Amino acid sequence: MKVMHQIRAAVAAKVVAAMPEVELIAVPSEGDVPAGISGEVLLTYPWASANLGQILARGVRWIHALGTGVDAFPFDLLSGQTLTCSRGGSAVPIAEWALATMLAFEKRLPESWIQSVPAEGWSRAALGTLDGKTLGLIGLGAIATAVAQRALPFGMQVRAYRRSAAPSTIAGVEGVRSLAGLVAASDHVVIAAPATAATHHLLNSGIFAAMKTGAHLVNVARGALVDQDALRVALDDGTVALASLDAVEPEPLPHGHWMYTHPRVRLSPHISWSMPGAADLLVQLFIDNLRRYRAGQPLDGIVDLTARY
Repeated sequence: MKVMHQIRAAVAAKVVAAMPEVELIAVPSEGDVPAGISGEVLLTYPWASANLGQILARGVRWIHALGTGVDAFPFDLLSGQTLTCSRGGSAVPIAEWALATMLAFEKRLPESWIQSVPAEGWSRAALGTLDGKTLGLIGLGAIATAVAQRALPFGMQVRAYRRSAAPSTIAGVEGVRSLAGLVAASDHVVIAAPATAATHHLLNSGIFAAMKTGAHLVNVARGALVDQDALRVALDDGTVALASLDAVEPEPLPHGHWMYTHPRVRLSPHISWSMPGAADLLVQLFIDNLRRYRAGQPLDGIVDLTARY
């Protein structure tokens, strides 16, 4: 079997080591594809290369995007191919990042660290707790599930909003059908839904107006889900006490953007996925799928080409 790829050589080597019987063929990401190169499988990144249309015309039947989000993938180039992604591969580190931000909010970190005698005195502070607080999850995929599984042992009440009517399958997580109702009752709101046309600016001025005053907003999804102008208003009037943002729009933010210096924003450069072996997890999902493909078994992580996630 021939597998064309556009990924780094070091990453491709992991596929070769796991499946030496498969022929891996490197193809360029720009310029004409050399004559004679073909393959029924393409391993690429979840965004467009300049010559992707040419590559797909070389017999590709299945494409695997080496990432968890496919909002930047050029769906219009597809003509009957199956598209999969490494969905869930980064769920653990991202969930840990979300929990870390919630704990930091409640325990006033890093501002509670001291370098001199505090004005309020020794052994005195007004810290919060996750115990008994309500966590509102926007989305209930692999990342949100991992967040819920870590929040429940802290004693949090966990509720989740999803667009489908399917009930929650996670013990202890209540499904809700109203986004406004979710944010109105949540102390912490974690955005973990895919970026699609349907979720663009899902958190808008109306949703922020419904939000519980003093809530903590965490975005580990995509910046496009948040109307950032509306968020700024909500931050300034105190509706949102703090926004911990690992995803913004655009990325990177331009120099001088207000989010860099806003006192109620904690900004990180889209790194919540990072952990030792993070890339290996994404590749392993492809390797597992390649074994299924060769065996004629159903693939994991299939992208809905209509919903685009």
